[in-house]
Amino acid sequence: MRLDVNKQSRLWWTLSAAVVVAGLISMVISWQQLGAPLRPSLDFVGGTRLQLELDCSVPGNCDRPIESGTVRSILATQGLGNSSIQVVGEENLGLSIRTSNLDVDQRTQLINSLTAELGSFDPEKNQIDTVGPTIGRQLFTQGLLALIVSFAGIIVYLSFRFQFDYALFAIVALFHDVLITLGIFSILGLGFGLEVDSLFIVALLTIIGFSVNDTVVIYDRIRETLAQDKLNRPIDQIVDEAVNQTLGRSINTTATTMLPLVGIFLFGGETLKFFALALIVGFLAGVYSSLFLASTLLVWWRQRNGQELSPVAEGPTPVEASPDSNEG
Repeated sequence: MRLDVNKQSRLWWTLSAAVVVAGLISMVISWQQLGAPLRPSLDFVGGTRLQLELDCSVPGNCDRPIESGTVRSILATQGLGNSSIQVVGEENLGLSIRTSNLDVDQRTQLINSLTAELGSFDPEKNQIDTVGPTIGRQLFTQGLLALIVSFAGIIVYLSFRFQFDYALFAIVALFHDVLITLGIFSILGLGFGLEVDSLFIVALLTIIGFSVNDTVVIYDRIRETLAQDKLNRPIDQIVDEAVNQTLGRSINTTATTMLPLVGIFLFGGETLKFFALALIVGFLAGVYSSLFLASTLLVWWRQRNGQELSPVAEGPTPVEASPDSNEG
């Protein structure tokens, strides 16, 4: 299979722009409704979360599903009307409530009121988490700082290893991957109540590392192909050849990475399920941006400025960056 990547460059850019814009619109709406571009979990905002499930071993206890309006009324009577309520489970027999910090007596009173109205809850499946607002702010600040430091380190690394325009469009590809992941999770937060927690920050950092590695491999092959070119071919042909030479490696690496992630998403439980989903979205966006954005934007920039690709002194020589090292 051979791709003429640069002949369809505007198609790749349009597809990316459409997904990014949809995500940005979702984040704006989310900011207006929730005060944050994504629906934050208890990790970031602090408070108490109760996850309850009806006990179906009690006769007649699960005959009717839970209605969010009934739960909202119960919370309102206790001054908790602004709490986040989500009815969960295939038959709507589970309940997730996120509210302000509650002490032991307040939690007991709330659960008793819910039990009196909805039925008995299974004590083995109930889960109550409490996080202070100070800890939540610290987690958010530290996670944001980790993202900024990682981006700064990657910019420095790429600037030394490649020429400036190489590094510039590699960073553009990284921002693309992060925005795609943020946008998808913002849409899921608005549509399905999906929250992001501290593991989401870890997922973003992992996505950045995966994506930049794929882009560096392609850029190395572009330099190597240019150095070996004796026909003075146009830049777009050289880049197309480099992309096609790394295409098999990118597909194989991504496919083998997706297999365990899909397994974790399907069978890893609630804690790791959405962490795996974030990695799946980010890794797919990463391989897409490396193949179809970083390379085509570099060609567009060089053609626009009438420049020729030229080997740079920094980084591996063609002997050091052999085909075997990039195919493995």
